[in-house]
Amino acid sequence: MMINVGILLLRLIASSWRYSHIGSQPDKHVSSIIVFWHEHMLAGWHAHRYFKPRALVSKSKDGAILSKILHGWGIDTIRGSSSNSGKEALEQVVDSLEVGKHIVMTPDGPRGPRQVFKPGAAIASIRADVPIYLARIHEHSCFTFSKSWDAFKLPLPFSKIEISYDVLRFTGNPNDKEEVSTFISVCENTLKEKL
Repeated sequence: MMINVGILLLRLIASSWRYSHIGSQPDKHVSSIIVFWHEHMLAGWHAHRYFKPRALVSKSKDGAILSKILHGWGIDTIRGSSSNSGKEALEQVVDSLEVGKHIVMTPDGPRGPRQVFKPGAAIASIRADVPIYLARIHEHSCFTFSKSWDAFKLPLPFSKIEISYDVLRFTGNPNDKEEVSTFISVCENTLKEKL
């Protein structure tokens, strides 16, 4: 009961958030992967709900709650993570991209380390041959859970939220581990850039 009340309250708060965008935004008609750090996941998911994307969410109890939130925002979920059903989840991500869906992911989730870009999103973009949009998010007013591993941010009502995009696409040899590793590093460094 309390969880449902919390979800309704969050939906009300989120409806007041005000977004501004910098850079090339994803094309609604061309499948892509949109990534943002785990600490910004509420703003990141909510901002991209109009794309009717699928979100990768862990199989944990927290993941079940997050799935309820996302479904309320019209976002379908794929359940899995690097530590639980990772291979199956990656296959679902690639399959979704190949049929024209957008995917939203937090590449340092679900348990960190903070702002370390795990390979899943990059590997999926390479396999499906789709662009990856790196969304740097800044909430102008938010409550930060400083004791959480990711310094999780809850935007306050009527918060202004800036999203700056960079888009990358792998053009190398997908069988070359060094080239793939370099691509992942570029993704991480780009996402870490300040707004």
